[in-house]
Amino acid sequence: MSSVLDQRPVPPAADPPPAAPRRRTRVLALSEARRALASLILFLLALPGYLAGGPSWLWGALFAAAYIAGGWEPGREGLKALRDKTLDVDLLMIVAALGAAAIGQVLDGALLIVIFATSGALEAIATARTADSVRGLLDLAPTTATRLLPGGGEEAVPADTLAAGDTILVRPGERIGADGQVIDGASDVDQATVTGEPLPVAKQMGDEVFAGTVNGAGALRVLVQRDPSDSVIARIVKMVEEASETKAPTQLFMEKIEQRYSIGMVIATLAVFAIPLAFGDELSSALLRAMTFMIVASPCAVVLSTMPPLLSAIANAGRHGVLAKSAVVIERLGQIDAVALDKTGTLTEGTPHVTDIQPAPASGLDGDELLTLAAAAEHSSEHPLARAVVAAARERGLTPAEATDFTSEPGAGVTATVSGRIIQIGSPTRLAITGDAATGNLVQALEDQGRTAVLVLRDGAAIGVLGISDRLRPDAKTTVAALATLTGHPPALLTGDNERAARHLAAEVGITDVRAGLLPQDKAAAVQGWETDGRKVLVVGDGVNDAPALAAAHTGIAMGKAGSDLALETADAVVVRDELAAIPAIVDLARRARRLVIQNLVIAMTFITVLVTWDLIGTLPLPLGVAGHEGSTVIVGLNGLRLLRERAWTSPLTQGAS
Repeated sequence: MSSVLDQRPVPPAADPPPAAPRRRTRVLALSEARRALASLILFLLALPGYLAGGPSWLWGALFAAAYIAGGWEPGREGLKALRDKTLDVDLLMIVAALGAAAIGQVLDGALLIVIFATSGALEAIATARTADSVRGLLDLAPTTATRLLPGGGEEAVPADTLAAGDTILVRPGERIGADGQVIDGASDVDQATVTGEPLPVAKQMGDEVFAGTVNGAGALRVLVQRDPSDSVIARIVKMVEEASETKAPTQLFMEKIEQRYSIGMVIATLAVFAIPLAFGDELSSALLRAMTFMIVASPCAVVLSTMPPLLSAIANAGRHGVLAKSAVVIERLGQIDAVALDKTGTLTEGTPHVTDIQPAPASGLDGDELLTLAAAAEHSSEHPLARAVVAAARERGLTPAEATDFTSEPGAGVTATVSGRIIQIGSPTRLAITGDAATGNLVQALEDQGRTAVLVLRDGAAIGVLGISDRLRPDAKTTVAALATLTGHPPALLTGDNERAARHLAAEVGITDVRAGLLPQDKAAAVQGWETDGRKVLVVGDGVNDAPALAAAHTGIAMGKAGSDLALETADAVVVRDELAAIPAIVDLARRARRLVIQNLVIAMTFITVLVTWDLIGTLPLPLGVAGHEGSTVIVGLNGLRLLRERAWTSPLTQGAS
């Protein structure tokens, strides 16, 4: 197998981090969260007394405590950065807050402290959870494996000690310990964690298997071809970690702006104080002008320009079953111009269902009779296809006869005696068709429609074919259409399933760009290719195999009910109720949030420009400066809260998909 992962050397994956450092990361995140919460509570306790004109010592003490609770850590980190000749906005906000307090604007400074403390806590918590979830993927691989000895014996060894060239025995129901090739035996292997295929795949001699996938009813001897540190699962971990650590261009741009703004504001404040003083102005007058400048130039309104629209969008989306993990997620969702969808578990429900019941013309059976015989033979099987057949019979109220002499051959099917007749059920490629040619035509017709064809034989003669498929979600077609309208391009389909099934489903929902038979690294490579071409891609998936693509994308959304733990943690947002129609709705909401952010920034910068200019070329009264500063903050805050309204969730673009 040739793949993107095979073509680039990857150093052995490091051992999972010790418990102590991981625990320390969580402790630090919880500590920041407690400080932010304490600052907010103290601020809210002080606010009524301040507004009502209560005892100044009481609300003053509470505000001071809020300053300390929320500002101590950012201030300390800002001073550390200052020693490294770096000036960041965190330190600037602390200075601005203290400056505001120095001229009596304690409320304004406390608000800045609360906003920045909360932001830092959310970032720390998200970082800790992501690190834990990514490393937790390694738990998919078994801890031990059965290695076969050259002399004919066997031994249980830690899976991470296996090496290329070893031979391992994988018993029924066990997880495969390493990537390798089957050299003996046959079985059905559930490899959804790697490829996303909804059904177990028949494996026999010469086929490739992957670490962490689950063996079915047969025993396999596997020749290890990769060390555990180089397995597909280990490489998925590495790719997710690499993509998660990459900074977005927007983030890098904001860091540059932050540094320049911080330095510029400090220099300007000092100049506003020193220049008039040098020309004979009184100390108190120069200090008042400088403090007024610091207040009106303080980016409170700029900060609130961004957060209320984004947080309002998060709250509105949460009420409708979409959990966005941060305000940055909403901002990035508003920028996407391309969408890539997974198939199994995303566009489909991820569970096989009987979709077609086709008796052979010469069998003399009707559909219910054929399904009854098949369900009787499959009743003792644990294979997902067998469960789908039995469930279909149960839904129709059929009562299958009792079967005897049940046997199961991995990769081929089952055999049982029902009412004195031998019933065989399995793959058409493994069972000989001795009936009329029409049965072969039925098989071909079902496979052409992307179905999995299951052949039913009675006493060696074909009596019918069952078509089994993963059921399309009811809102899949309208969701695809809405996303195409929003982005101007139809979504692409990225799937590990076979080409024929993928293209048939894509045709049903209106997708023309189909990439089938993809391993996790292939999905990530496709997304990275689009990103390199300048596209901002939204990936929607649900499985472990989707995690690298979710991490590599501009934004990732996971389906919540069927989603794997890693997909849920790697994704930027989660659709809790698996409602596909929520995806175009959240994209449209994010776009409106982004427009409000731009509106707010224009309002905030206009106020700052006017007030700063007034203070520099004239005499801006401090009360008027504070009123203008606070007024702009209130305006942008209220403007952003518009997205909390219920009607903000449904727009003309997404109404048809809702």
